[in-house]
Amino acid sequence: MTATVGFIGTGNMGAALARAVCKTVPPQQVLLANRTPAKAEALAEELGCAAGTNEEVARACRLIFLGVKPQVMGEMLASLTPVLKEREDCFVLVTMAAGLTCARIREMAGVDCPVIRVMPNTPAAIGEGVLQFCGLGTTEEDMASFRNLMAPAGLVDQVPEGLIDAASCMSGCGPAFAYLFLEALADGGVACGLPRDKALAYAAQMLAGSARMVLETGAHPGALKDAVCSPGGSTIQGVRALEKGGLRAAAMDAVLAAYEKTQELGTK
Repeated sequence: MTATVGFIGTGNMGAALARAVCKTVPPQQVLLANRTPAKAEALAEELGCAAGTNEEVARACRLIFLGVKPQVMGEMLASLTPVLKEREDCFVLVTMAAGLTCARIREMAGVDCPVIRVMPNTPAAIGEGVLQFCGLGTTEEDMASFRNLMAPAGLVDQVPEGLIDAASCMSGCGPAFAYLFLEALADGGVACGLPRDKALAYAAQMLAGSARMVLETGAHPGALKDAVCSPGGSTIQGVRALEKGGLRAAAMDAVLAAYEKTQELGTK
C-alpha cells in the first residue's frame, strides 16, 4: 500500500488534521487507521483516501500522525516498534498528544527518528484553527514542508517546545471555553425572549466578528471594548455584571488549570 501521509487515530483531532492534509496532498496518498476500523473507513470514504491498520501506516508512510491519547501512546508505539525498526527509509513521527515531549515520543517509539510535535485545535477542520509546532531531529526542509502541509488548517506557528504546553492550553483547550461562553450568551438571549436558533446564530456571528476585528485591526481588545461602551449605556452595565461575576479571573484560571493538567500528563 503506497501512501505519503498516515494517521493512527482518527478521533476529533486526527480527523480535523486529516481533512486539512487532504486539501494539500492528493487524498489517494493519505492512509487512515483507527482502533475502531469503521471510524477510519467512514472518514476515508468522506475524504477519498484509504483506510488500513496501524502497522500499514507505520510501514508505508513518510509522515506518521499519532492521534491517540497520551495515556495510551506508550503501549501503541511499543506495538509498532518492530515495524518502525525494520524501515530503512526516512520517516517522521508527528505527535499531537498533550504533555508528551518530542524526546519522550522518540523514546516510546524506540527509534532514533525525527519527531514533530503539533498542538492543533478542532476548528482546524474548517480551516480556522490554530496549530503550534516544534521539532526534534528535523531539518529546515522538514519544518517548512510541514508548515505548508498544514496551511489549510488555519494559523500555523512554529514555537520553541518550552512554549507548546502553554500555547495548547489556550488555543487547544480554548474552543471549549469559547463554546461555553457562546452558549451562555445565547441562553441570555433566550431569557430576553429570542428564539433559541436566532440567539445561537447571533452569538456565534458576534464572537466570530469580534475576533476578526482584533486580528484585522491589531487594536487592543480593551480599546475595542471601550468603543462599544457608551457613557451611561447598556453595554457598560453588562460589562459591570461580567466583572462582578469574575469573568476575567475565571478565564485565566481555566487556562492555568488546563496547563497544570497538561504538565501532569507529561510526567506519567
